[in-house]
Amino acid sequence: MDWFFLLNAGFAEIGSVISLKRADGFKNWPSTISCLVCGSLSLYFLSLSVTSLPVGTAYAIWTGIGAVGSVLAGIIFFNEPRNLRSTVWIMCIIAGAVGVKITSGHYDSIWRRISDENDSRLDKRISFNR
Repeated sequence: MDWFFLLNAGFAEIGSVISLKRADGFKNWPSTISCLVCGSLSLYFLSLSVTSLPVGTAYAIWTGIGAVGSVLAGIIFFNEPRNLRSTVWIMCIIAGAVGVKITSGHYDSIWRRISDENDSRLDKRISFNR
């Protein structure tokens, strides 16, 4: 459920950025209100996700979703330029977010179990050779 909250926080962040662009310096009131609501929802969902996820992991994933989503929203909705270099850097952000998730500690119990099984097998081999 914590990852669901984190994804919602990221998508709300994208909505906040889109609304911020359309707010025209906070002159467009509907977009300004949308920006504030989406930003508040984003922080709310982020706060729910950090109750069980490490704060560094949650923040890295949240900012990654927001950054990639904002670039894609700019390309799709605002005709902002796209090129190979920006695409490569977006892929680096995605790879970094995946790397942070993999090394976040949620998989430590799996690695520990595999390591313990290998250690017990090694102990059996050593005692057999004696």
